[in-house]
Amino acid sequence: MARNLSNLRAPKKANTGRKRVGRGMGSGMGKTSTRGHKGQGSRSGSSLMRGFEGGQMPLHRRLPKRGFTNIFRTEYTVINLDRIAELVSGQGVKEIALDDYKKLGLASSRKALIKILGSGELKSAVTISAHKFSKSAVEKIEKAGGKAVVLGGEPEAAKA
Repeated sequence: MARNLSNLRAPKKANTGRKRVGRGMGSGMGKTSTRGHKGQGSRSGSSLMRGFEGGQMPLHRRLPKRGFTNIFRTEYTVINLDRIAELVSGQGVKEIALDDYKKLGLASSRKALIKILGSGELKSAVTISAHKFSKSAVEKIEKAGGKAVVLGGEPEAAKA
């Protein structure tokens, strides 16, 4: 059926007005104004905190508290050597600088801290710049004839 001005209809509930409570018995929402009889919710000024269960111990207090979240933790974007090996063989990359990680789709942002792990094998020499390297990654990069350049501060190549 073709739509034209003669058969246009508003979507469901598009034309329902605001609920006007306490405007007399004829409105269907008079007397108690949809609050019911007695009880905490029927009183004026009644507002309950989120998760209130009528005085019962709330769920967020019944569940055990576990663990510890370190708010000062430094998050590193972890990249394995096998991902770098794919790029080297596929695109012929010889050097990976800090700006290249975002371009190559290895990191989500240019400001991400990068750590290289030694899972996988490198076939050709590549100069890789990152904030941290695992011991095995440094060994494999140098064995392939490449170089592991640690960015920012003292050399942390030996640290895991």
